[in-house]
Amino acid sequence: MRSALRDPSIGSLISRSSAEAESEDEDEEDEDLLRRTGNFIGSSDSLPKGTIKIKKCVDANSESPADAKLTSVQFHPSAQILMTSSLDHSISLFQVDGKTNAKIQTIHLEKFPVNKASFSADGEQIVATGWKNKLFYIYDMMEGRIIPVTNVRGLNEQKVSDFQVSPDGKYLLLFGSSGFLHLMSSKTREVVRSMKLNGKVCAAAFTADGSKIFANSEEGEVFIWDVQSSKCVKRFEDDGCVRGTSLALSRDGSYLACGSQAGVVNIYSQRDCLLDAEPKPQKAVLNLLTAVTSLSFNSSAEILAIGSRHADEANRLHRSQSAMVSFTPAPTRHHEAWVVPQRKTRVRFRPRLSPTLPVFELSTQNRFSPLRETTRCCDHRRFHRSARTRYVR
Repeated sequence: MRSALRDPSIGSLISRSSAEAESEDEDEEDEDLLRRTGNFIGSSDSLPKGTIKIKKCVDANSESPADAKLTSVQFHPSAQILMTSSLDHSISLFQVDGKTNAKIQTIHLEKFPVNKASFSADGEQIVATGWKNKLFYIYDMMEGRIIPVTNVRGLNEQKVSDFQVSPDGKYLLLFGSSGFLHLMSSKTREVVRSMKLNGKVCAAAFTADGSKIFANSEEGEVFIWDVQSSKCVKRFEDDGCVRGTSLALSRDGSYLACGSQAGVVNIYSQRDCLLDAEPKPQKAVLNLLTAVTSLSFNSSAEILAIGSRHADEANRLHRSQSAMVSFTPAPTRHHEAWVVPQRKTRVRFRPRLSPTLPVFELSTQNRFSPLRETTRCCDHRRFHRSARTRYVR
């Protein structure tokens, strides 16, 4: 195992961004208070009806593309940093500005093709899992130290390749075999609870408060678990689903999205899922023809990004509160596709750093990570042939 020399600027970048985030939170609280006093003060941060303009930025990792397929792309929860992981055994960090996206450093894990990498809840560590065994690594960015985790007490699995980080940072949810989900303490690195669902786990996510876990099985059933008691509090069939493939929860606690092999995405109310005996989806998105492999809500839950790795340019942006779906027009002399042909994609929204910088990235099955910046506009007349995205029913 070897790693690039630690860049001393990483700690300062994270610390500075955390301080700026706290300042922004205070400013947002003041703005919220002012907005509640009347409609005559300020304007809403909500997306208006109309067109979302997409601007092509420099590829996020153009300064140092990976030597193999990318497996994860994620924005830091508070800093202007983007992380990529790849099957070339590397994890790279970039300072994202949309113009140069300077490389900060690359960590090399010998004989360890990375299947998934994710920032910890506080953004000070990176957790990385592989393909073949239950070994995983934790990279401490503040200390520049790589920690191999070779043994987790209470974990009886041959391999662990997928996981989720709890919002409070207390737990890692490890995906096991035969329908098992293992809750590992981030502090003691031991399994404190295990949960079992019928069939194979295809996706799982924590609620925003970290109190519950929603899990989707390949058999098309959704299970809801209480984290403290590890009891299954609800179980229901995803409406019309034969084989489940993905799942996402909105951060505001409003929505649950379930993707299927048939390309259908059902959107539920989280409240209905907890209270109704047989919850029904509020809407179904039918715009993909291949399996939905990636789902992600933006910070305000107004947009659901949908992607499939099984087809080129299979990305959709769905307005959660309407029946409209935005899509990429076919490449012409007047249009440039979101994704270069032969790139198969995953989608993930950037954590909200400020209300004026909505950004998301497309994780592709090649060496580059395209970056897109979105801007808002409610006047259709401003977009003719130059529009990147439009809505269709």
